[in-house]
Amino acid sequence: MREIQASQITEVVARLCIEANEHLPEDVKCAIKNCRACEDWEIAQGVLDKIIENFEIADRECVPICQDTGMACVFLEIGQDVHITGGDLTAAVNEGVKKGYAEGYLRKSVVADPVRRGNTGDNTPAMIYTEIVPGEEIKVTVGPKGFGSENMSKIKMFTPSATVDDIVDFVVNVVKEADSNPCPPVVLGVGIGSDFEGVALLSKKALCRDISVRNSDDFYEDLENRMLTEINKLDIGAQGFGGDITALAVNIETAPTHIAGLPVAVNVGCHVTRHKELVL
Repeated sequence: MREIQASQITEVVARLCIEANEHLPEDVKCAIKNCRACEDWEIAQGVLDKIIENFEIADRECVPICQDTGMACVFLEIGQDVHITGGDLTAAVNEGVKKGYAEGYLRKSVVADPVRRGNTGDNTPAMIYTEIVPGEEIKVTVGPKGFGSENMSKIKMFTPSATVDDIVDFVVNVVKEADSNPCPPVVLGVGIGSDFEGVALLSKKALCRDISVRNSDDFYEDLENRMLTEINKLDIGAQGFGGDITALAVNIETAPTHIAGLPVAVNVGCHVTRHKELVL
């Protein structure tokens, strides 16, 4: 049994909160640059140039890419042979978020009550998702999620009579209705299967996958490509000014479901779809 100190988790979470907000993943940066290279619409070209300039400044100056530094979504893959000592896991994660958002001068965007509001002042509590896996390591992934894009996300509980065309239409219409609100070009995480809450989690986890990597199942790889093609016919374009590229990628994650169900969730990520990970 390997022991990991709770204080180590705090330090890692703090570091990843800062790094994720300052440095866009290389796969996303590459996709945006490729998008700019093939964009024909002059206004969209100019917008993409500004987007590229923005993340390059953020990289160079170590400042946030976006003013919305998000709600901290923390994914923990915890090896079953790990024992966490010296403190409570949830408290350790939240202390890391508090520390990272203070030291990184990141905007605190969490309210204590959904209706009565009231900013917590330190961006806690984080959204914490744990999964027990084989081994003696802990993989920590921090994905700050802004709500300009989060608010555009949707879930639909299809029945098994739904066709592939129905699923594609639903995903495309989510983007169509969102229009410029999620700061396109977007990245879409699509969950299919599980149950009501599980499919939403699948869609969020899909946003943490490298967007240059397609689904390992040929059927879903083809479906990702088909959805992306249809979305990019919408002519919403970069920041909603029109153009050839409305989405950079569609990532699908799936899970088994009930015989009477076919849940589908779409988690929308803006062009600043951020996440950083580290293994302890």
